[in-house]
Amino acid sequence: QEQVMRLIRSSIFLLSFQLLHVAKGSMVWLNKNGYEDLVVAINPQVPEDANIILNTMDMIKSASNYLFEMTKHRFFFKSVKIIIPKTWKKKTNYSRLKTESYDKADVIIADSYIKHADDPYTLQYGGCKEKGQYIHFTPNFILNDNLTEVYGEKGRVFVHEWAHYRWGVFDEYSSDMPFYVSRNSGEASVEATSCPAGVTGTPIFQDCNRDKCEPRRCRYDGQLYEKGCLFIPDIQQNISWSVMYSQYTPSVEFCDKNTHNSKAPNMQNKICNHKSTWEVIMESDDFYNSAVVNTSAPPSETTFRLLQTQDRAVTLVLDVSGSMSMHNRIRHLRSAAGVFLLHVIEIGSWVGIVTFDSDASERTPLQQITSEAARQKLVQCLPTIANGQTNICAGIHKGLKLIADKMNTTYGSEIVLLTDGEDPGIAACLDLVKQSGAKIHTIALGPLAAKELEEFSKLTGGLILYSVDGVVPSKLIEAFSAITSGSGDISEQSIQLESKELVVQHSEWMNTTVPVDKTVGNDTVFSIAWSLSQPFFFLRDPKGKEYGSSDFTIDDSNPNTARLSISGTAEVGDWQFCIKNIHTAAQAILVTAASRPAHSDIPPVSITAQMNRANRAFNPVVVYAEVSQGFVPVLGATVIATIEKDGAAAVTLELLDNGAGADTMKNDGIYSRYFTSLQGTGRYSLKVNAHGRNTTTRLSLKQNGAFYIAGYRENGKIYMNAPRRKFSDKEIQVNLGSFNRISTSSLVVNTGGDSSIYPPCKITDLHARLENKTIVLSWTAPGGDFDNGKADHYIIKSSENLLDLRNHFDRATSVNCSNLIPKEAGREELFKIIPENFIIENDTIIYFAIRAVDDTSLISEVSNIAQATWFIPPKAFVPLDYDGNNNGANSPVIVAIVSVCVVVVCTIVLTLCVLQKQKRRLDIETMQ
Repeated sequence: QEQVMRLIRSSIFLLSFQLLHVAKGSMVWLNKNGYEDLVVAINPQVPEDANIILNTMDMIKSASNYLFEMTKHRFFFKSVKIIIPKTWKKKTNYSRLKTESYDKADVIIADSYIKHADDPYTLQYGGCKEKGQYIHFTPNFILNDNLTEVYGEKGRVFVHEWAHYRWGVFDEYSSDMPFYVSRNSGEASVEATSCPAGVTGTPIFQDCNRDKCEPRRCRYDGQLYEKGCLFIPDIQQNISWSVMYSQYTPSVEFCDKNTHNSKAPNMQNKICNHKSTWEVIMESDDFYNSAVVNTSAPPSETTFRLLQTQDRAVTLVLDVSGSMSMHNRIRHLRSAAGVFLLHVIEIGSWVGIVTFDSDASERTPLQQITSEAARQKLVQCLPTIANGQTNICAGIHKGLKLIADKMNTTYGSEIVLLTDGEDPGIAACLDLVKQSGAKIHTIALGPLAAKELEEFSKLTGGLILYSVDGVVPSKLIEAFSAITSGSGDISEQSIQLESKELVVQHSEWMNTTVPVDKTVGNDTVFSIAWSLSQPFFFLRDPKGKEYGSSDFTIDDSNPNTARLSISGTAEVGDWQFCIKNIHTAAQAILVTAASRPAHSDIPPVSITAQMNRANRAFNPVVVYAEVSQGFVPVLGATVIATIEKDGAAAVTLELLDNGAGADTMKNDGIYSRYFTSLQGTGRYSLKVNAHGRNTTTRLSLKQNGAFYIAGYRENGKIYMNAPRRKFSDKEIQVNLGSFNRISTSSLVVNTGGDSSIYPPCKITDLHARLENKTIVLSWTAPGGDFDNGKADHYIIKSSENLLDLRNHFDRATSVNCSNLIPKEAGREELFKIIPENFIIENDTIIYFAIRAVDDTSLISEVSNIAQATWFIPPKAFVPLDYDGNNNGANSPVIVAIVSVCVVVVCTIVLTLCVLQKQKRRLDIETMQ
């Protein structure tokens, strides 16, 4: 038995090294080349329509054939589960869910918050080779066959998104830069951003007045084509398109090493270091664990199971062993579980309570929450006394029995398992948990909770949470507040607005502002907790009405917490908590606030936080926070992460959405930062606070989506599709007022954590521009440890060959930058290069790249590559006419711009720069 335990523990440690293989817990697995258990979930707000199910099935069946063909007979879709909302009628062919849920689905079908935004897309937090969060389709995309005219056949669209989601590749088109300057056969020309290079077509501009559009040939703005110029490809090509460029035509594939266009200014080149999509796929675990299938079609048809969401059924399984009497744990458990029962768990849910020490006891059977009285009744059943040993399996057995007694099954149910101790017999019930079809959420309390605890969550897709001990229950309340329904129905979901803890000196005041924005306000609760004795306090609403301590409720069994429920919908605006510590000594005071959405049809601002080991050099820990309203990113928020570990000081980081450092894409609503202050192995808790203050919040459309084809040319004639919808500022700017949100997560680290081993992070936003005869390079400063601190110095290199610069950076021509002193991480660096004593030659392109070095000589990866072009065409070339009569039907787009020096921005980031002769020395000066 001891050997078995050692094996189990070692396997758990290995699993814990990368806490989440897919950040949100995808259940997809590869079985003999076929993907099994792909989960598609329909949002509860989507009106019932059987065609959504049928069309989704058809799309994935078609995608399976395309995927098999495009991956050279290697992958296909074997089995799919479709989650039907509880709001749809029950049918005999709908099975009950097990551990599948909307919030863990691989594919989501839901309306976008912005009307007429039907672009399919994949939400990707991380970088190259890192799996995505989910694929999103709107019901209109699934139902409306007319959209195939602009996106292509739906099966090919699905493959495009699957490659984003599963293999961490990126788009090979560019909406921001559809054209770029390239040099072929010694001459510079303007080409469409595509993969492979040399896709033929013509540049067209749509002059639109209201609903009427007149196509015309594109004009030049002195550099490239005018903004808004579109590339209209020929439908018949001599080459196959990459599915990550455009999934429109039947003849698509993944660009490989031989066909890849490494110069194109697209996200695939920028994020994946100019590698082809097929090279990235070949480096995936899927590729290593598969072999070519010697059949012309997938070995089996895709099978589907329809599952329907049921009422939520949850058992709290709570440790009351002797160690729970230490550090006020049992009192804090009562406070935090009370918050869960009174506010977090949704109306209509079923809840039971079990406690365990050396054995397990039923505190209350499963009861449905139908009223405030039902909630209060459950709170009275929470434990107050702790003693005995720890028998986790006894608690799980009893918790599952409670659910089965009421529901006749444990499928689709949940257990919230909290413990602070170790249990040598924990392995005995792993099989039971796996077979139960229940989801286990684990909360590890304190530093000695069983190391194997998280295995329950990993087996079932449950949440992994951790709380450090404290003098007030703030961390435990934050953990319980994270356990909301995974059904996708946000209308009744609890949203944490504030959780603020301070040590307040005798006779000092703690004044806290809690903003209530217009997307929340129903069932709003404010609470205050203290460590020693009740302070003097009052709460003032935005209209000046005051609530004193006598308006708050204090539970006799929990005398250190006072709670106030606001009837109706809380006033929008700033609520002021004013608290004075009248105790004779300093004490900790905690303020929390939570609410629910104000409107069932308007999604609230929300935040989702997580910490992951990134699939990149040094396996750094990255903190992510997604701030959104519905599916639409919220930009411009201030996002602060606090990371804690028992026995270590808390670390605070500002997360950024700047497209630098850990942040993959700028302005996508995903705020990121490297966490470099690891304090050895163990559990780390994460709390993220997102705040917006009286600003008009800009919403952003999602990136990483399928290419919208504006039109095509066939036999010399151009066919234009309806222009892609452009959204006005009024549509994408929302005055949310002030808002505040809290989200909680955790990470288990079982290997190393010495911050001194980290080099500066890769620079990913190198740009260049031309100012008179000076090249100005700009980028975001990295840190000495990834994106924290500052680097010691930079190494800047140049080359006339992009791949040589990437592959042989050290051999490239050096740019003297000895006078350039790195700034603190996150600040903008500007550096001037003044070319002197060299001959300017036409049609020359120079590439620049940077590496940063820290004070221990650790060196960053090579940056993205910036392109400088000196392009003086001898004569302006007239582009192809709209009617296709200009003799160039089978040529790449070639543009010669009027006789001026042109700087082409080519950000892969490939950006604005100017030529230098590589073999000559460059004199430089630093811009201070």
